[in-house]
Amino acid sequence: MGRFTRAELAAAFHHYSAVVDGCATSGDWGPFADLFTEDVHYIEHAYGEFHSREDVRTWIVGVMAPFPHMRFPHEWVAYDEENGAILIGIKNLLDHPTEPGAEFWFPNWTRLVYAGDGLFSSEEDVYNPHRDAGRVIGEWMSAGGQMLTKPMVDMRFY
Repeated sequence: MGRFTRAELAAAFHHYSAVVDGCATSGDWGPFADLFTEDVHYIEHAYGEFHSREDVRTWIVGVMAPFPHMRFPHEWVAYDEENGAILIGIKNLLDHPTEPGAEFWFPNWTRLVYAGDGLFSSEEDVYNPHRDAGRVIGEWMSAGGQMLTKPMVDMRFY
């Protein structure tokens, strides 16, 4: 048996989701980093690994600057009580700039490891930016979407 019950993991995930939704609504991604322990290990396959809360904060604020209102609704959630982990199927989603209800999105799987006290010690995001992200963002831009700043990676390679 793991350190945390399914109910504890579900409550932590509910809080995580509420913070992410709040960041997407406000466009301020700084609070996202406060979901993690000071010594978090964050693995992001397109951008690298981060080993502190403040490194995550610096990265997330920068990476979300071009599209601060991108949303991350989940399609499914699985709780791994034995390992204190939560697995999530997420849509990285940009709303259509002119057609309400239309969406541009690509899939992402996330694994969170819960540390207790409402904080996570690890997150790993797994997706294929070369196949999915650039194509979807390109389609969104062709439909009239506009990045607010230059992206952290050269989108021509996606």
